Formats: sequence, structure tokens, C-alpha cells
Amino acid sequence: QGQLVESGGGSVQAGGSLRLSCAASGYTSSSNCMGWFRQAPGKEREGVARIYTGGGGTYYADSVKGRFTLSRDNAKNTVYLQMDSLKAGDTAMYYCAAGSGMSVIRYSPSQRWCSNNADDYNYWGQGTQVTVSS
Repeated sequence: QGQLVESGGGSVQAGGSLRLSCAASGYTSSSNCMGWFRQAPGKEREGVARIYTGGGGTYYADSVKGRFTLSRDNAKNTVYLQMDSLKAGDTAMYYCAAGSGMSVIRYSPSQRWCSNNADDYNYWGQGTQVTVSS
């Protein structure tokens, strides 16, 4: 029993900015990992950014590093994706995802981080469209 609701998508020109929001409720509000994925027509779903809620560590795809920023407001059970310097290649449907336990957490002797594999996440939002024009 969990729900993720995204908002904030839209159409912008290249170089513009958008801020996506994902509000979590139910089981998703206590997820170990929350992240954003995107999927463009004809392409596979790819991880964009994710956060390990237990430690607060954030991770970004190389293609968005330095342009996108993931943040979280615990009081509102909401995660945000600030997207700056948008490019036409960022055009896609963006999905918020959440997961808990071994399915999404990866371990090393000194670190824990969240999976970048969409199949490892348990809950998904309906998606919000982001369109960037050249």
C-alpha cells in the first residue's frame, strides 16, 4: 500500500529549468531508496538520479551530472529533481520510483547505495512528461 505522485513536468526551451516533485505516501514514505528514471520512445528506461534515504547519499547518471540535483524534504515525504541547463536529449517521460530492502540496496564493505536498475524498484509513479525544444 504505497503511492507516488509526480508533478512538475512541462515543455521548456533548451537551457531552461524544471523542478519535478514526487510525493510519497503509505509504504513508499519509508522506502530505503527513491529515484528518478526516464524513458524516451524507442529507448530503454534509464536511471537519472537516486538517493539512499538511510545515509542521504545521492547518485546521478553521467549524462545529467552537474545539471540535475536530487533533494528530499522528509517532513513532506517528497523528493525533488531540479533540472537545469536542459537539453533536447533530456526529453522523456520521467518516473519517480521507490524501493526497500535487498532489492534496491547495494553494499560494499564501507558503503551502501541504491540500484540503478529499474526492475529493482517496487513502487512507481504514473510519470510526468518533460519536453525540451532546441
